[in-house]
Amino acid sequence: MSKPAMTPPPASMKGGIGRGMMRGRPVVKPKDMKGTLLRLWRMTEGKRKGFGWILILSALSSLTAVLSPLVIGNAVTAIDCGEPVAMLLVVLMAVYLGDWLVRFLQQYFMASIGQHVIHHIRTSLFDAMRQLPLSFFDRHRHGELMSRLTNDVDNISTTISDSMSQLLTYLFSIAGIFIMMVKLSPVLTSISLIGAGLVLLLTRVVTKQTRKLFTEQQKILGKLNGQIEESISGFHVVRAFGMEPEMTAQFEQYNEELRRVSTRALIWSGYLMPVTNVINNLSFVALAVISGVMALNGRISIGMISSFLLYIKRFSRPFVEIANVYNHFQTAVAGAERIFEIFDQPKEPDDVPGALPLSAPKGDVELRNVVFGYQPETPILKGISLKIAAGTKTAIVGSTGAGKTTIINLLTRFYDVDCGSILLDGHDLREYRMRDLRNAFGVVLQDTALFAASVRSNISYGHPDVPIGSVVEAAKAAGADAFIRRLPDGYDTVLTQGGLELSQGERQLLTIARAVLADAPILILDEATSSVDTMTEQKIRRAMLKITAGRTSFIIAHRLSTIRDSDLIVLIEDGRIAEKGTHEELMKLGGRYAEMYRTQMGEEKK
Repeated sequence: MSKPAMTPPPASMKGGIGRGMMRGRPVVKPKDMKGTLLRLWRMTEGKRKGFGWILILSALSSLTAVLSPLVIGNAVTAIDCGEPVAMLLVVLMAVYLGDWLVRFLQQYFMASIGQHVIHHIRTSLFDAMRQLPLSFFDRHRHGELMSRLTNDVDNISTTISDSMSQLLTYLFSIAGIFIMMVKLSPVLTSISLIGAGLVLLLTRVVTKQTRKLFTEQQKILGKLNGQIEESISGFHVVRAFGMEPEMTAQFEQYNEELRRVSTRALIWSGYLMPVTNVINNLSFVALAVISGVMALNGRISIGMISSFLLYIKRFSRPFVEIANVYNHFQTAVAGAERIFEIFDQPKEPDDVPGALPLSAPKGDVELRNVVFGYQPETPILKGISLKIAAGTKTAIVGSTGAGKTTIINLLTRFYDVDCGSILLDGHDLREYRMRDLRNAFGVVLQDTALFAASVRSNISYGHPDVPIGSVVEAAKAAGADAFIRRLPDGYDTVLTQGGLELSQGERQLLTIARAVLADAPILILDEATSSVDTMTEQKIRRAMLKITAGRTSFIIAHRLSTIRDSDLIVLIEDGRIAEKGTHEELMKLGGRYAEMYRTQMGEEKK
């Protein structure tokens, strides 16, 4: 099948070893944070009921950090003055119990709102992907799209359900604590800000260095993951060619590079916390000494000193936590951008106004000067013109990449022609309702597609209400009944791995049975016998004679023996029709088809 080249994702996006790294992981930064947040806010309109309560609860939650040091300070002052403290202890206990209740309610509301929002985003994303044209899936790796449906949505979910409430609480706490610190002592507040400034300066210096190292680490990690993925998926080839030493050497090279860079990155990041603690402790000592001198001079009470030192301890922590939350926040917004990229993709074309129904097509097909390329600058088909009468069994042959499967993609409107037109019963395919057009075709593609369901469900896919007798008859016609009955539960056997537990030939037989059961007016068999043995091929050939009788059918085959009895054989070379006719006519012509046939049959050209 001729397809456009697929661009692989960046190495750092590949799954594997890197997943689960937490501290020191480079932040994925969004391109347009403000625009993405506004779009995300508009998208979730109507799904944020109760968000106002989150703001109120976040403000109440921050009151514990603001009030408890003040109550403790008053208690210390009361003890110093010989006054009773029972009531203050009761107040302190009430503050802590209230904090527990507020945080519980905060998590409850946030979890509910967050999951409603994520459910809406995931549903909308899946619906958007369902409407995308096949060309989109040809250009993107399936693993990358799965990552958007899972990892990116999970990042948003974590941010909404957890990080958002934390961020609001920390912001309220910082504002409240700073106000209380200034109220208690502007002098001590100024001194504490000097220490905080040194910590921020140190953080910027260390972060600038670690960001480079962690970015390099992720690049190397991507290479290592890619090498591991290729080695495991292609291990039978590696072993068959005796490339184990080279594979191991490459792994060790990447692994050693990763160890070296990771060590440097972790050492640099390890500087931050100890030095920060030293600065904070020195600042704490300086504040204790200065506040002690102020107390001796009668400018501040012992209780006020206790409150202020507690505020200092609580003032620095939210900054560190906000930095971590902000990193998660940026990653979530970047994930939202990747999700919106899918929403912004052009959808499969809608039916034209007044689209024609197609309930009982005759099957007359005509291609008029069809030009098409998966990449506009590289046409695959270069002016194909062909008339096929209803009920004609047409075989399309040619070398790999000539454009055979591309014709099938255009017939089923997986793609639309760049130039020219394709007519069905005298009307352009684009004039019909898409659903009716697709139902008119029964398709067996070269690449089998089975689902994690029972064998019966896979055969009756698209027709779930057909009786089991019809399913069995379709399987018999395709030559699949015998091996199905050997499965543990026969037709009720669940293909847990989407058919991977079956051989390639058996999977192909099931897809053929599916096409037989569909009983569509037009049948397409794209290399339907490419993965079966000679005996099974003969069974399928007899089944094909039966199911294609009286209906328009297109057969793509490399095994020319399977299409000898076709009404019309079309040879495609370099995107053009090189020869066409019956088998006998083309053999008499003695051209390219005759050469291909004799080569396959082992005959000498006469």
